[in-house]
Amino acid sequence: LRLMVLIPEGSNRFLQMLGDVIGYDQDHWAPFNVRCQAAYIESFNPEALAQALLHHGKRCDGIAFMALEHPVVREAVAQLAEQGVPTVTLISDLSNSRRVAYVGLDNRAAGRTAAYLIGRFMGPLAFSRQARVAMIAGSLRYRAHEEREAGFLHLFEEQFPQVQVVGVREGMDDAEKNYQQARALLEQHSDLAGIYNIGGGAEGIGRALKEVAADRKLVFIGHGLTPDTRALLIDGTMDAVITQNPQGAVMNCVRIFANLRDGREATSGVETTRSQVIFRENLP
Repeated sequence: LRLMVLIPEGSNRFLQMLGDVIGYDQDHWAPFNVRCQAAYIESFNPEALAQALLHHGKRCDGIAFMALEHPVVREAVAQLAEQGVPTVTLISDLSNSRRVAYVGLDNRAAGRTAAYLIGRFMGPLAFSRQARVAMIAGSLRYRAHEEREAGFLHLFEEQFPQVQVVGVREGMDDAEKNYQQARALLEQHSDLAGIYNIGGGAEGIGRALKEVAADRKLVFIGHGLTPDTRALLIDGTMDAVITQNPQGAVMNCVRIFANLRDGREATSGVETTRSQVIFRENLP
């Protein structure tokens, strides 16, 4: 069974780790009689993603990919389904599409979790009108990022309505762009009390916090346990990381395609993806 995983290029360290898992863990897929490969494609470009889906669909038996919410991507998935090539969305789903399954977090719940953590870490400030919190996303073209934003906003509206949430900014999962976005937020809002990094590039935000806000403790929550976020947790710049197991995610994709090959229900034996909240004190 020839499987392909399409991974966006760029500086998102969690996605790089995902690609490494696919490259180095071939022995894990051997019991399923599967050959799994990774291909890197241009980030945040729906046309490039659609072309990659159709290109690799000619020479493989299944494709897992991080979806961009766009009609050309949806159409490519439908075309592959007509050709008998199943697709699985990974980390970020694709609405109203013919993909066979989604492997990833409940992203609305992840956003709510981030908001809850920031609100609790803020302490009394969360119940005053003297604080703001901000969000930096990779791109809202990812349904995952859009859902995390929605969950974050809803929980603040429900539990901490006094706090003003600054409109989301996009950093394209790039550390330098996130650095610039964070610097602008810190300089514009002297009452900023928390930042939620919805995507990658946490090290850029961490650098801005160390430079501009070293004298005022902001709550910083993000996603994906990587060497960068680990270092930020250890030095106290970051308060918590919401993460998932990259090896488990790829294994779930392999199981789904093996189930389809063997005539079983797609998600038979596939575990629900669970999020972990990592603090400095419980680093694995």
